[in-house]
This record gives sequence, structure tokens and C-alpha cells, in this order.
Amino acid sequence: MASVKEQKRQRIKKSIRAKMSGNASRPRLSVFKSNRAIYAQLIDDAKGNTLASASSWEIESAKPANTKIATLVGKKLAEKAVASGISTVVFDRNGFLYHGRIKALADGAREGGLKF
Repeated sequence: MASVKEQKRQRIKKSIRAKMSGNASRPRLSVFKSNRAIYAQLIDDAKGNTLASASSWEIESAKPANTKIATLVGKKLAEKAVASGISTVVFDRNGFLYHGRIKALADGAREGGLKF
């Protein structure tokens, strides 16, 4: 059974996803964080395809993800997106609060060249 905190996040996530979706020209940048890692992917919701993805496991330091590593993940995802011709995205924080690692990842993606 999910914790109360997880149930709250799922409720917020459902509310956010009802209002946004991604397509091929402007995919959805979805973020997920766990205690040890942070993941981000660009999703075309019209086709149900993942266009690009990055995670803290791809970064050389394998210690638990912090804000510095989250920024690097954002930059890495932005590199992959720009290489495949994507410049604008819709940011989906996935029910997480926009601070800490989520904000750091978003800032890293902006530094890497993505607009949202």
C-alpha cells in the first residue's frame, strides 16, 4: 500500500497530466526522482514514444543524486534533445515540488539549450 505522501503525489500528478501532453514538435519532459537517482525523459504522448532519456546512473559518479548531479542530468538530456532536433519542451514535474533536485534538473536543461 502506498504511503500518504505517495498518494498525495499521485493525486497532484494526475491533476497536472490532465492539463498537459507532449507531441513530436514539443515533447513532455518528465522527471522522476528516487532516494538514490533522478531520471528524465522526453515523451511524445501522441505516439507514446520516448524520444530521449537521461539518468544520474549515466553520470560517472555513482553516489546518490544531489543537485549538482541533477543539473548534469538536465544538461545531458538537453544535449541529446538538441542533437535530435528538439528545442522546446513542456516540463512535467510529475507531482514533485519544484525545488531542490527537480529545479536543478530544469535549470540544467535550460543551460543545455532547451526552452520551456
